[in-house]
Amino acid sequence: MSALDLVYVDDQIIVLNKASGLLSVPGRGEDKQDCLISRAQQEWPDALTVHRLDMATSGLVVMARGPDIQRCLSQAFALREVHKTYEAIVAGLPSISEAWHDIQLPLIIDWPNRPRSKVDWEQGKPSHTQWRVKQALPLDHATRVELKPITGRTHQLRLHMMAIGHAILGDALYASPEELAKAPRLLLHARELQLKHPVTAKWMVFESSVPF
Repeated sequence: MSALDLVYVDDQIIVLNKASGLLSVPGRGEDKQDCLISRAQQEWPDALTVHRLDMATSGLVVMARGPDIQRCLSQAFALREVHKTYEAIVAGLPSISEAWHDIQLPLIIDWPNRPRSKVDWEQGKPSHTQWRVKQALPLDHATRVELKPITGRTHQLRLHMMAIGHAILGDALYASPEELAKAPRLLLHARELQLKHPVTAKWMVFESSVPF
């Protein structure tokens, strides 16, 4: 078992840096039991899941210590009081300014093609992403971007960027074969997490260096 990449711990919360390729929570089957929460519970038996990252996504995850803190943090997520910033490298060179831009496309699980989701204007749930260009990478015909998920739908960032013509490189679900082949992993990282401490109510900001 790999060592945990600990960012912060106290009596109420644990912040970890999840590696790409590691599940956040157990999956179905014996081969999918190793995951971030099971590793954390070996170190802190009271650790509980509050949110998750896709297996292919790396970056910051906060866990609660005990059910009371879990309820408090879950409510903060539900009320959109937790702010997350991701960094990604996407295909293409968007010809737009470096200001923040909005993507609002309704999403729903694509049941016949699970685990994919899809844009669905009739039955999809409202989904909102803010994004901006951070650095053009013309030699690679790619762009480094920052992403802020306002809602938290399954695969939201990956699907929204694909839907506007700029799939995240290395995305096995939504990128073209050419875009998938440009990276050894999904180039999506949860870089920053801002939240109010569940006991002190003090704003806390956590950052993780981008590994690509």
